[in-house]
Amino acid sequence: MKINILNKCRDFNTYRAARVKSLFNPERGNTFELTDTLDIDDGNWQIGLIVGQSGTGKTSMGRVIFGEDKICDLYGGWDSEKPIIDCIDPTGDFNTVTGSLAAVGLGDVPAWLRPFSALSNGQRFRAGLARLICEQPTEVVVDEFTSVVDRQIAKVGALAFSKAWKRLKGKKAVLLSCHYDITDWLQPDWVYDTTEHRFERGLLRERPKIELQIWKTNSSYWKMFKQHYYLDLPMPVAASYFVGTVQGEPVCHVAVCPKFESRGYRATRLVVMPEWQGAGVGTRFLESVCQWHKAGNGLGSKKFGTFFHTSHPQLIQYMRRSPNWILKSQVLYGGDKRKSGQSIIRTTSAKEKITSGGYGGHFRAVQGFKYIGVAA
Repeated sequence: MKINILNKCRDFNTYRAARVKSLFNPERGNTFELTDTLDIDDGNWQIGLIVGQSGTGKTSMGRVIFGEDKICDLYGGWDSEKPIIDCIDPTGDFNTVTGSLAAVGLGDVPAWLRPFSALSNGQRFRAGLARLICEQPTEVVVDEFTSVVDRQIAKVGALAFSKAWKRLKGKKAVLLSCHYDITDWLQPDWVYDTTEHRFERGLLRERPKIELQIWKTNSSYWKMFKQHYYLDLPMPVAASYFVGTVQGEPVCHVAVCPKFESRGYRATRLVVMPEWQGAGVGTRFLESVCQWHKAGNGLGSKKFGTFFHTSHPQLIQYMRRSPNWILKSQVLYGGDKRKSGQSIIRTTSAKEKITSGGYGGHFRAVQGFKYIGVAA
């Protein structure tokens, strides 16, 4: 593909403009030209990255790369009177929408119930990507990709988008960014650097490894994760607590309590920090903790599997596909919340004044799984 860009504006001759010309003698103050060739005509690609410094022609290339302007605005077109769950593909399938939110790393369920204007920069970025995944355009250009978000969110967000987009066969996306640090996380099929006028394709890019360390801790770390958990319940009885860290930064949490009457343990309070959602650390962390218990290291040294209940569509899909988990139960809605609340009050220590609460009373389709590990 031959790229020929010539942008022109009026040649101003005001006092200040003339003075700038006399001081710096600029030759092309009112024009911008870019000519190059991109080896992408075969169409055998899904993600392209145009990266370079500001003012080097990225947006201009984005407007012409598909033969017409197909630039998508991730931040535009949101209804400030509706939560984002109602704005993304309003007539589409609910599970597809929630799955797209989880796929791009916006797994923070309470955020789904807020309007776009009430989200953080990182959440807005991921919500825009989720909407794009649901719309599934055949060809699209995303300008300012990751430009306004924290660099950690940018890297993990690029990773999550790449995995989700490449599952949409036959769709092409060109991402425009001024940040080079997302390249290895994104793993694009081709890269064009507008600063150095360099095109590369077919490079074997290895994603940076995420070294996850898991620590057995106590309940004091829960306060760091609680705001990202979608239920407000007392802590489980006789639980052990685990925190996963990356380079010393806490990124995920889970509590495990005995369920010996069912010959197992029960994992609960699984939370992954927003900036790490979509990187795959949550399932790796949970399965590592479950395997540790299955090896007989948990309370009572029982070599039992671990039960885990969830209504999260993305997590359900993963566990249904994985040989490490088997489906044990599924219910459409919760039971009598008052009965559960009374049980919690009876089993809670006198120091904790719990007068209400309980499980159930909701209309969540909850599925229960048991970790069995990889078959020998």
